[in-house]
Amino acid sequence: MSGEAFYFSIISAALVLSVMGLLFAAVMPGIDSWSKRFFRLFFSVLLACCLSSIVDLSISGYPDMRAAKYCMLVLESLLLSIPVPMLTAYLLHCCGDNVRRSRLFHIVIGLWAAFFILLISAALFYYPAFDSQKDHRVLYAIMLLPLVAILLFNLAGLIRRRKQLSHKVYLSFLIAILPMTAALIVQMFVDVVPLLDISVVISALAMYGIVLSDQIEQDLYRQREIARQQQEIANQRASVMVLQMRPHFIYNTLMSIYSLCSQDPQKARQVTKDFTDYLRRNFNAVASDGTIPFSAELEHTRAYLAVEQVQFEELLDVEYDTPFTSFRLPPLTLQPLVENSVKHGMDPYAGPLHVLIRTRSTDDGTVITVEDNGPGFDPSDETKPHTTLENIRQRLEMMCGGRMAITPGESGGTVVTLTIPNVSAE
Repeated sequence: MSGEAFYFSIISAALVLSVMGLLFAAVMPGIDSWSKRFFRLFFSVLLACCLSSIVDLSISGYPDMRAAKYCMLVLESLLLSIPVPMLTAYLLHCCGDNVRRSRLFHIVIGLWAAFFILLISAALFYYPAFDSQKDHRVLYAIMLLPLVAILLFNLAGLIRRRKQLSHKVYLSFLIAILPMTAALIVQMFVDVVPLLDISVVISALAMYGIVLSDQIEQDLYRQREIARQQQEIANQRASVMVLQMRPHFIYNTLMSIYSLCSQDPQKARQVTKDFTDYLRRNFNAVASDGTIPFSAELEHTRAYLAVEQVQFEELLDVEYDTPFTSFRLPPLTLQPLVENSVKHGMDPYAGPLHVLIRTRSTDDGTVITVEDNGPGFDPSDETKPHTTLENIRQRLEMMCGGRMAITPGESGGTVVTLTIPNVSAE
């Protein structure tokens, strides 16, 4: 393969990579808008540089197009210089510095202006500076010195600000600066513009990939932190819910025990045991950081209902259909739902309240239903607070990915359905 064919294949590869980078920067999510605009412009400049290199190589074999080739060399040199100060601006942005007030940026702009003046002066008055012959190479090398100086200033600024950057972003800048610096130094002595093009493009792609990965990781970390804070809030609400147990429930239970002490001491002892068990499980639920076995939550509910049945006797009928208990759920999930049914469904003038607690296993997970035949409950009614239900819903979603639905029963009453994925199995 001839040298021109080799260079043409290298430039073509750089062109394809530039197009890929531009497409990625345009459509890939997970990166902030400033960085997205930066990489769009960065890859656009590199794309234009690759196109000018291809045109330059295409017309290099035509002696009568020497002037056009000369113009393409000037344009290519100008385009290759633009990404150098762009890196400075992006570095300052990532560090949170004010770009316009930065002394580093002022130095870089001054050096780039010096390069631009040298480039235009050579283009207008001394075009042999672009000749690849040895006797003119020193002039071209002098013209490239400001760009090399900019890259060295960028490297020094990067090292100085390394503590302000994440490890990945710091690495991405090193990948962008070091190969570009090495390629420019080589270009001062040997004509390797096509290799310079592809090294800059590959460095830019690597930099973009690392920055994208870093920002995605940061977004995931922020999402995890938000989820953790929401779970803490939900747990605090659960704690408050326990500490704010209905005063009349405690009062009525103690009065029931007081009355039973003389009427039925054996029953009074049993109610005292059930009430103590209920209180103990309530406070244990506050101390729990994660999910608990359903069997523990079911015993908590049984203890609560045993206390309520002493007060309401025949007015409260409870049915358990719970053959499947091998799963976990957030604490204070079932018991508050049943308590809610008793609180809103009990009406001595409407006959006994029937509460059905059922579990069943499905392909998607476990389904728990709490059904009553009370007057019904409208979750869309905004006139009454539904803090308990909303608290249960939030903790169910955050702690085990479950969900809750409230629907009217077929013959009246309310049906609350909890669905817990299989991952919550014991």
